[in-house]
Amino acid sequence: MPHSTIVRSIYIATLTWSILFALPETVFGEDWPEWRGAGRRGEWNESGIVRTFPEEGLRVVWRARLGSGYSGPSVSRGRVFASDFLPTGGRQGSEGLVAFDQETGERLWEKRWPADYAGIEYPSGPRATPTVDGDRVYALGASGTLVCASVEDGQVLWTRTFTAEFGTQLPPWGMSSAPVVHGDLLIAVVAGRPDAKVVAFNKHTGAEVWRALSSENSGPGYSQPILIQVGIQPAVVIWHAGGVAALEAESGRLLWEQPFRIRMETPIATPAWRRPLLLVSAFFNGSRLYHVGSDGTTLLWRGSSDSGIETDGLHALMNAPVIDGDHVYGICSYGQLRCLQLSTGKRVWETQEVTRERVRNASAFVVRSGDRYFISNDRGELIIAGLSRSGYTEFCRTELIRPTSEPSARRERGAVHWSHPAYAQRSVFVRNDKEILRASLAAD
Repeated sequence: MPHSTIVRSIYIATLTWSILFALPETVFGEDWPEWRGAGRRGEWNESGIVRTFPEEGLRVVWRARLGSGYSGPSVSRGRVFASDFLPTGGRQGSEGLVAFDQETGERLWEKRWPADYAGIEYPSGPRATPTVDGDRVYALGASGTLVCASVEDGQVLWTRTFTAEFGTQLPPWGMSSAPVVHGDLLIAVVAGRPDAKVVAFNKHTGAEVWRALSSENSGPGYSQPILIQVGIQPAVVIWHAGGVAALEAESGRLLWEQPFRIRMETPIATPAWRRPLLLVSAFFNGSRLYHVGSDGTTLLWRGSSDSGIETDGLHALMNAPVIDGDHVYGICSYGQLRCLQLSTGKRVWETQEVTRERVRNASAFVVRSGDRYFISNDRGELIIAGLSRSGYTEFCRTELIRPTSEPSARRERGAVHWSHPAYAQRSVFVRNDKEILRASLAAD
């Protein structure tokens, strides 16, 4: 090989590696493209994360203004997506989908649509976290408007309005279930009539592909649909106010349904799935564990209490429980972190340390990261903790964001924070009713 060719090859190789190493480290980071991260599992698998917080608190990389809402942010393809509500008078206003640059917090684009919150309790804004799939992002507003937009520039590609098109009667706390993507389908809890509690849309065009489950005898609830495997079939689990159902993801065919009537139509917490076990937990009616098999589904155990006060096992409200080894961990009806034996549902221990306040609806969101957990409570604090059969071990705690939402009971901080953060790019992304911010969790 001629000398000039060798030199040219070395130069090209050196230049290539220089470019690769010059790229921001976040290019190689993990995204958080939907509710509770990829697959809705509530797991964060990045390396190089802090073991304890700095004494001076987390370093805020950027802050940006944002309207009100309970929906968490999602992070994908170098962008951070959030939905919000801007009132124009009374309960009238506009909902919006906003995209920020993940590195700088620059507002890249914003799309808005009219919203009427008449009849919706806690009318602060959207509840459903945006779902990002490739070059498209899907946002569902509290009043039932579903919008598909381009990740790149925010161009609205299609819209569906549940109340006008499907006869949806809004539940008291608004539409809350973020749609989930399966192949070319976007599967959404619509609460339509007839037999359109769940509808699958073509994710590219918005055209209806299939509909399933009746809305006549029970409401949609507020839980998030999740994808699981039933035998060799991908299925979507819908926990609605009348029961737990699994639908064949491709066709909407009912695979199985277990009755579970929920008081006040409040299934809220996301089901916990560790194949072949499915756990659901409600504020009033407690928990149930199912064994999901290709030949049927069996109830393994259920809690014995139907009270949100006199509780036995786990009575979760907004907070998705987690299955870890032989145990279940979750936040109970008055903010207690509890550990249950997975095989029986019997309580092993409880602590009030995570939420500090023993008050109705006290909450925290639990995300697993390797051998520890990141827990964001409704006081606006972030905690790193260990959970085991032996008990709760708190390694550190820091202020994350100021609570701004109206509480449902007297609270020490005068307000609550009910938005699930996103963990991505060695950072935590979190919003309240006034701003969204990125804080570094990088070990270096």
